[in-house]
Amino acid sequence: MVYGYSVTFGGGTSPYWGGFGKLFLSGVNADSMAATFSAGYVIPEYLFIVFQMTFAAITPALIIGAFAERVKFTAVLAFCALWVTFVYFPVAHMVWDVSGLIFAMGAIDFAGGTVVHINAGIAAFVGCLLIGKRVGFGKENMAPHSMVMTMIGASMLWVGWFGFNVGSNLEANGGATLAMINTFIATAAATLTWSLLEGIQRGKASMLGAASGMVAGLVAITPACGTVGPMGAIALGIIAVLACYFFVTVVKNKFKYDDSLDVFGVHGIGGIVGAVLTGVFSAGSLGGVKGDDYSIGAQVWIQIEAVAITLVWSGVISFILYKLVDMVIGLRVDADSERQGLDLSSHGEAAYHG
Repeated sequence: MVYGYSVTFGGGTSPYWGGFGKLFLSGVNADSMAATFSAGYVIPEYLFIVFQMTFAAITPALIIGAFAERVKFTAVLAFCALWVTFVYFPVAHMVWDVSGLIFAMGAIDFAGGTVVHINAGIAAFVGCLLIGKRVGFGKENMAPHSMVMTMIGASMLWVGWFGFNVGSNLEANGGATLAMINTFIATAAATLTWSLLEGIQRGKASMLGAASGMVAGLVAITPACGTVGPMGAIALGIIAVLACYFFVTVVKNKFKYDDSLDVFGVHGIGGIVGAVLTGVFSAGSLGGVKGDDYSIGAQVWIQIEAVAITLVWSGVISFILYKLVDMVIGLRVDADSERQGLDLSSHGEAAYHG
């Protein structure tokens, strides 16, 4: 409300930020309109602001999953405020604003593969490396305490994701239904693929694995959902899970970093795979919406450049911000507080009684 909308979509001409033209929502009222993708069709600007605010809110929330259960609450709040200011808003401007650097390159990111998932994924990875492992990591059982709640949360996530992906079309038309069907079936294919891999490797398919596959599918289809066809969406979901499953089960175990909720392994890797393959499956010859003059090779290279810019921007600035917060507040809680649990030691609350 104060500056985030302005520095993202404020109408400035800089490739890196939108300026201060709409500071404190200056000039915005109930009658002001925001453009959509079709000439002559507009939506209320307040609606667009609230929609964009949901993206800005969810992205730092993803990061926190990588270092859950071991960071001071005040440090998390300070980091999130700094991170959206210096990482999220500039990247969102670069990708989604017409004057933005990555937008001008011609990169396709329909609903946030770079802006949300790669952006948060690399920041989460840097954070979990800097903060270190949880007390007892690798020695004690750290499975989710309630698979029921995991399933409820995952189900709500899939339903909510339709709002992000379909809403990114900004208009209720055929483009919105393309995003909807792709968000449905890429995710279904990914869920089944993860369960199949787990069944082959472990002999049992788990609900936790299915939920992980579901999120991987949702992440991967996010940048692509408005430009690929349904068959491309299925292929994308399957390929993304192969990459995410490998990272979560092999790479993470090999390097023994403590990414509590696999934010980098699922959101980061899934986002990278989805963003790059958007360039492939958007081609008309593969069922996508792009026409005869579309070059898969040229677009894939643009997608790779967009991914690289996001990784470097978010990775480097996130590192600086973690260090800054650590110097001023301190990131890590003490070991006793961590063992007791942050719900009690930081907030004075207990999830369950009796």
